[in-house]
Amino acid sequence: MLIEIDFRDKRPLYEQIAGKLEELILCGVIGQGEALPSVRSLAMDLSINPNTIQKAYDALEQKGMCYSVAGRGRFAASADEVLPARKKEILEELSGIIDKAVKVGFTKKEITSFVSEKFG
Repeated sequence: MLIEIDFRDKRPLYEQIAGKLEELILCGVIGQGEALPSVRSLAMDLSINPNTIQKAYDALEQKGMCYSVAGRGRFAASADEVLPARKKEILEELSGIIDKAVKVGFTKKEITSFVSEKFG
């Protein structure tokens, strides 16, 4: 599995794990309907408490990134189904950041220049 834990990261471990799994689902590395690793196996692979993995999976399920099948485990949702909601969420975050930037004195030109550089 392509998950690495950064113990210097200020985010809780479950958020790091959920974030990485979400990224893998959205970019198609984990395909629609593909089984996520069991809580126990992922906990052993990462050498962390299974409760942490369970919390990460619960967070993913709340966001619609995966679903549970009783007795069979958790499976990845379709990226096409969850991507529009995720994009909307990111645009809302971006809007808030732009509002903060304007409040501290950034000009429209500075902001658009920065965005252009990121895509250039």
